[in-house]
Order: sequence, then C-alpha cells, then structure tokens
Amino acid sequence: MTKRAEFLAARKGRRLNGPFFFVEALDRGDGEDPRVGLTVTKKVGNAVVRNRIRRRLREAIRLDAEADMAPGIDYVIVARRGVLAMPFATLKDELSRRFARAKRPDREPTIVKRRPPGRPSGSD
Repeated sequence: MTKRAEFLAARKGRRLNGPFFFVEALDRGDGEDPRVGLTVTKKVGNAVVRNRIRRRLREAIRLDAEADMAPGIDYVIVARRGVLAMPFATLKDELSRRFARAKRPDREPTIVKRRPPGRPSGSD
C-alpha cells in the first residue's frame, strides 16, 4: 500500500491489538492479493530506528507470515518500539497469529449490563 487514502480506509476495518504492534485489517472483498502497509510513528524513535523496525517487519512478513494472509484484505501494521528488541522468531509468530485472526469472522459484541448511576450497591 502506498497511498494515504488506503491507510485511512484500513482504519475502518478490524483492529487486532498486541503488545508490540497492532494490525488494522480491512476486507476489500475483491479476492485480489493481500496488501500490506507499515506505519512507525516518530514517537518510536529517529529515522534510523524507524527504518530498522520497518525492515524487520518486512522480512518477517516475507519469510513466514505471508502465507497466513487472506486474499482481498488490506493489512496496516502500526509498530511500537518493542518490535526492535523482540526476538525475530517471536516477531514472525506474532505476525502470523494476528494475520490468522484477521481471517476469522468478527465475533458478536458482548452486551454488559450496568447499574444505573446514583444508587450505591447494598443500600436496599
């Protein structure tokens, strides 16, 4: 992915959180090859650090995680600084797990019943 509009569109898809990065996955519905975009913000570090993180992510995708990507889905990986220090095998496993989760259909949201505000519990 190269265009800003494609990255912004992926934000409307599923968000798969993790401690080192999160993945935004949007199903385009066209069945074409999957596309990947990488985002590393300036908060993570200077240009050298950000590029190093991008290189590690690209290589992990190329070697292992590409097989777990579903056709017709745009993936945007937003990296955190922890990607730089984590073992490469762990990085590949985490990416594969996130891509596999993106293939599964969304679960129904859980409805949580809350007490109305203003009434302390046990005062009846």
